[in-house]
Amino acid sequence: MDFDDLLLYWRALLGEAELGRHLADRFDYVLVDEYQDVNRLQVEIVQRLAPEGRGLTVVGDEAQAIYGFRGADSRHLRELVLGYPSASVVQLEHNFRSRQPILDVANALRPHDRTRLQLFSERREGRRPRLVRCHDATSEARAIVDAVLEALERGVMLREQAVLVRAGHHSDLVELELSARKVPYRKYGGLRFLEAAHVKDYVSAARLLTNSRDEIAWYRFLRLHDHVGPSRARALLETVMALDDGLAQWPEVVAAAPPVARAALSASLGALATARSSKDPAHQAEVVLDAVRPLILGRYADAAVRLSDLERLVGATSQVDDLGTWTAQLTLDPPSSTGDLAGAPHLDEDYLVVSTIHSAKGLEWSIVHIPHVIDGMIPIDMSLTTPEGLEEERRLFYVAVTRARDELHLYSPVRMPHHRRARDDRHVLVPMSRFIDEAVAAVLDATDATPARSPEAGVPWTPKPVAVDLDTLWA
Repeated sequence: MDFDDLLLYWRALLGEAELGRHLADRFDYVLVDEYQDVNRLQVEIVQRLAPEGRGLTVVGDEAQAIYGFRGADSRHLRELVLGYPSASVVQLEHNFRSRQPILDVANALRPHDRTRLQLFSERREGRRPRLVRCHDATSEARAIVDAVLEALERGVMLREQAVLVRAGHHSDLVELELSARKVPYRKYGGLRFLEAAHVKDYVSAARLLTNSRDEIAWYRFLRLHDHVGPSRARALLETVMALDDGLAQWPEVVAAAPPVARAALSASLGALATARSSKDPAHQAEVVLDAVRPLILGRYADAAVRLSDLERLVGATSQVDDLGTWTAQLTLDPPSSTGDLAGAPHLDEDYLVVSTIHSAKGLEWSIVHIPHVIDGMIPIDMSLTTPEGLEEERRLFYVAVTRARDELHLYSPVRMPHHRRARDDRHVLVPMSRFIDEAVAAVLDATDATPARSPEAGVPWTPKPVAVDLDTLWA
């Protein structure tokens, strides 16, 4: 039996008239922790163990009910309070983790129409949580890594810091920035962006532009083509290595391929050779994507999602001066050496934690960074169709905030690309998360890290503190 079977058969046993009463009589006291996370099946088990609520004690916090996709419902805790007056409910008001300024943000986020619970801490002093308004997602990633490294210089180890995101792909640009600046990290809740197969496929093609002797990149790129299996790819690799410049002499590589694969190989290698002649890194990245697009479409069932990832990757190259240097910083190691598959880190290793908020439940760090505090990401757009979905998004944000012990940093880009493949400057101005209302803004320190607007050219990007003013925040 699996876990679900254990619950189903347990409920069935308790539902038997004689046996159920016998089992319930064996327990004078029943204690349930994290009651806000139980589903309806577990609620029925608790009700049958303590039919009248006598001897029943539950510990929970309605504001931390974030597992709706598992069947949990924040109403279960309220229903227990109303339906079982003799039951004891332990409310978690006294917080031993966070400093009071962080709890002030959490209290402002709580759904006050349902509970009057107010978190308090003996750790009264501390830095007020920061709200950093960034120019775009790329500058947001830089700001996060800058803050992480600044804290490291102050003596806060990397593993005492975390970047918490609503969805796994929201950390893509942060992961690119961490990789480029050689900051070790581990990701929980989704595969690391640079270790996804399609991202490695793209990087292998891009690296051929500057290093046509890269055997690992050649082998992976050749294997993307239909009718080119491992043996044929190794044979073609020998042909490539025998040439002075395999990419410049790509017709010879095509001639050595089986006839059925020549058309696709000719199209992709010809496109890469064209990309090499360009001096614009962003244009080069676009052409490389055009070269691998049909290969991705033919290789993966969920190609559309994977191509969206690659479009975000291409968008990041608009900020680089040289595509070759950028791709050289990205690894193409075999899967056995990647962080996600190499096993747990050693106790003495230091690494930043990048995690989804769901995976961070129950954990804590000295410093927490939360990017993309904008509508459509926090709260995520897929949950905005129902009031219940929006309320769960509020609780999820509340959980993220309360993971911080000493410092909390929130980041909100002013604009996002109109299209992920943004070679031009088309963009949309994005609203700050609706959760940053007057009550929350009043307990935050706001920092404007967007470019200063001036008629003179060359104005530097200088972060400048500003007063907490809603007109400024939403400008």
